[in-house]
Amino acid sequence: MSDGPRARRQRPQPTATQRALGLLTRREHSRRELTRKLTARGVEAGEAEAAVARLAGEGWQDDARFAESLVRSRADSGYGPLHVRAELGTHGLDRDTIAAAMDTFEGDWTEVARDLVRRRFGESGPRDLAQRRKAADLLMRRGFDGDRIRAATRFDPDDPEG
Repeated sequence: MSDGPRARRQRPQPTATQRALGLLTRREHSRRELTRKLTARGVEAGEAEAAVARLAGEGWQDDARFAESLVRSRADSGYGPLHVRAELGTHGLDRDTIAAAMDTFEGDWTEVARDLVRRRFGESGPRDLAQRRKAADLLMRRGFDGDRIRAATRFDPDDPEG
């Protein structure tokens, strides 16, 4: 093409920091996840780490904030504490950050389990043994422990204790 008025100008390539900031404007990311995404997009590993460190220093990226957001999101989606804790571990977060994020959850994990059972089996909950087993299997796959599974599958709408 010619250099005339209709010629397209090349946009400058975004820097690693600009790319990382673009990702962070969509949702929270852990340091590890953000670095991995940048390197997958062709950014050199050292440059990606430096960009993420800079954004973390400026408050744009925060592993604790990411962890709290993930806990809320997964609980709202019907996942239990075992699943959530394991998922946080896959993001490269240390034990203290994971424990702090789990402690910030203000809901009740048993209620999360009961809500999931209600959504799947109706307001009255599982009606027979086969449905209770299906509900228990679902809750186990979703990361709930035995006590919460028993409480959620024993659900009786007239009993405040479950």
